[in-house]
Amino acid sequence: MNVKEIREKSVAELNETLKDLTEDLFKLRFRHAVNQLENPMRLNAVKKDIARVKTVLRERELEDSAKS
Repeated sequence: MNVKEIREKSVAELNETLKDLTEDLFKLRFRHAVNQLENPMRLNAVKKDIARVKTVLRERELEDSAKS
């Protein structure tokens, strides 16, 4: 997921995406703990996607507070 796709989403969609990514991260960590993870690099990719979504959410929050 790239930043352009993330910025096109609404705040509600971003929150839903964040929830899904957090669940995916939990599942991946569990699989990693029991050595059933096929692609360990997927952990890093999901963490980076979570960071991107949180960054865009924070940017929008700051924009809203600046408008007020």
